[in-house]
Order: sequence, then C-alpha cells, then structure tokens
Amino acid sequence: MVLNYVWIGFFVIGFVVALINVFITGDFTLLSNMQKALFEAAKNGFEISLGLTGVMTLWLGIMKIGEKAGAINYLAKLVAPLFRVLFKDVPAGDAAHGNIVMNLSANMLGLDNAATPLGLKAMNDLQALNPEKESASNAQIMFLVLNTAGITLIPTSVIVMRQTIALEQKVANFNAADIFLPTLIATFIAFISGILIVSAFQRINIFKLPVLLFVGFFAGLIAIMHYSLSHLPAEKVSATMGAIGSGVILTIICLFLIAGAIKRQNVYENFIEGAKEGFQVATRIIPYLVAMLAGISVFRASGCMDFMVNGISNLCAMCGLNTDFVPALPVAFMKPLSGGGARGLMVDVMKHYGVASFPGKVAAIIQGSTETTFYVLAVYFGSVQIKNTRYALAAGLLADVLGLIAAIIVGYIFFH
Repeated sequence: MVLNYVWIGFFVIGFVVALINVFITGDFTLLSNMQKALFEAAKNGFEISLGLTGVMTLWLGIMKIGEKAGAINYLAKLVAPLFRVLFKDVPAGDAAHGNIVMNLSANMLGLDNAATPLGLKAMNDLQALNPEKESASNAQIMFLVLNTAGITLIPTSVIVMRQTIALEQKVANFNAADIFLPTLIATFIAFISGILIVSAFQRINIFKLPVLLFVGFFAGLIAIMHYSLSHLPAEKVSATMGAIGSGVILTIICLFLIAGAIKRQNVYENFIEGAKEGFQVATRIIPYLVAMLAGISVFRASGCMDFMVNGISNLCAMCGLNTDFVPALPVAFMKPLSGGGARGLMVDVMKHYGVASFPGKVAAIIQGSTETTFYVLAVYFGSVQIKNTRYALAAGLLADVLGLIAAIIVGYIFFH
C-alpha cells in the first residue's frame, strides 16, 4: 500500500510543481518535456525487461543445473547457521538459501547482470514458502533489504568512469581508485544498518555468534582487499576485479556442469527447464518496471529534484553546516529511483565541478555505496506479484539514508 501512495505522489507532486513552474516562468515547454519523459520511460522499462530476458534465461537455466546436482544445497549448508538467525521462517536446506548466497555474492563483486536473475530466483523460492501470496513475508523483506543495502567490495564501474573523465579533463597524477576504501566503509555501514533495521521490525536477536562471525569475516575481507589492491594503479584495480568476477562466474558454471555430469543427469534438459522459467519471470516484470520508471520520470522532469537540493542547501547553511557536499545530493536522491539516472547525475557533477573535486568524490562514493531501492522493489516483488510490501520500502530507504550519511561523513574524513 505504501508503494501505491509513493507512485501516486510521483505523478501528482510532479504535475503540481510543473504547473507552478509554468505559471511563474511562462515556459510551457516543461509540460511537453514531462510528457516526452513519460513515454520515454515506458519505452525504457520495456527495453530493460527485454534486455534482462536473455540473462535471466541463461542464469536460471544454470541455477536449475546446480539445484538438481545438489550444489545449491551445499552452499545453503555453509551459511545455514547465519540464515537460521536472519531467515527464521525458511526451512533448513531450502534452495532459497543457496540462491540468496549467490545473489549477494554477485552484488559484492559488482556483477549486476548475474545478480538480478539470481535474486529473482531466490525471491521466487521465498514466495513458494509465503502463506500470504499477495503480501511480502518476513523472509522476502529481509532478503530485499539486504539486497538493496548489499556490500560492494569494489565499485568497478565508478572507478572506470572517474578515470575516463580524468583523462578528458587532463588531470595529472589522478588515482581513480582513491574512493576504494571510503566506498567500502560506507557500503559496509549500509549493509549492517539494513540487518539492524529489519531485525528490529522482526524482533530478531542478531547478537549471536553466526552473525558476529559473518560481520567479522567481511570486515577482515575488506581489510585484505584494501591491502592487496590499494597500491595498484586505478586501471589495474579495475582489470583485476573484473577478472576475479569473470573467473568466479565461469568457475560456478563449470562446477555445476561437472556436478550434474558426475550424477549422470541430463544437464542440457535441466538447463532448458530452468531457462523456461527465466523467460516467464522476465515477462511478468514488464508492467511493474514500466509503472515505476514512468512515475520517476515525471517527478524528475518536473524539477522537483532541483527544489529538494536547493532546500537542503539553504537549510544546511542556516544551521551553520558546511555545504560543499550539497552538489552531490542529486545522485543520492536519484540512486534509490534509477541507477542509470544516478550514474548520469554523477557524471554531470564530475564534469561540472571536476572529477578531483570534493563534490565529485562524494558523488562517486554515494554512487558506489547505495542501491536502486525502488527499482529492486518493483522488479523483485513484481516478479512474484506481491501487492502489499509492508515495511519493505521504509526499511530499504532508511538503510539508504544511513548509507548516504556514512558516505558523506567518510568523504569529509578522507577528502575534505
């Protein structure tokens, strides 16, 4: 129901603000631009869904091989102690555990194309356990928030974009990977915040050994990654991380195929069975994604985003706070709504203020440490036709806010 009001608000608030703008400025082209943005969003929503079809078909086919070969169950056993705490309603050994692990792992490596189909498969498994099919279960909400607040070990795409812009601007001795550690810290805070928020809603005691070991493990992993890669040139960091991600994906595929062959299964037929599910899921996503992108486009084209940024800047100035971070805020506002939109705004900040500027660095940290909450919610819940999202949106956005605050504070600590 909350998502319903948010969606209506995008259109109504955007339209009202546009009318006020037209009345003040006399510029009637704003309404034409909003209409153009609306239909462009519908087109983009369909094209995104169409683009996901092939990837989902491939990955759900691979996942079916792993499931029937028993590999997914093996992964689930490894994380069973942790998931018994966080996902109390999911039976031990359920296939959802393995799919959740693989989804979160793909997100950590920045493998978005692989993470989405794996997440959709996990959400479908959780829906099978859901007694109220139109209302999000506790397990589904926990998974969604962990997904939107997930840890990103290396913001590879952000580093590549910064390096490209630095070459255009001819910035000497520029290290595009200098946001590596700040982004790690900010995204880790967002992830822990997500766990704490949902656990509070669901009254889960997370101060147990499995959770503490998990947090300690990833804190140590972050430290090791930083030590291993921080001394490398930016392009070397990007290439190394890309190779690691590709190697992980190819290794998983080969292991699943070998496991199926050892068990004398018809691996090809298992793939086809899973691939059919992928095509069906992609088709179900289209109306949900088009609806969300349409509302976001109207809100953005109306100028509401500019009003929000200017208001926050004035408020910070009135409170005597430093406002150097304010130019990066559009990235923060857009990221929960649209990953592509936030990426465009980040590039705009870097080109306007300079890639080595403080706003440019803060924008990069925000882009690398927050997630497209509305997009994920629309796609994941839409794929299983969830209508009542309960507190999922509130929890996801709260984790985003805490991640944003962490990104700004870390930016000041490292770069101001």
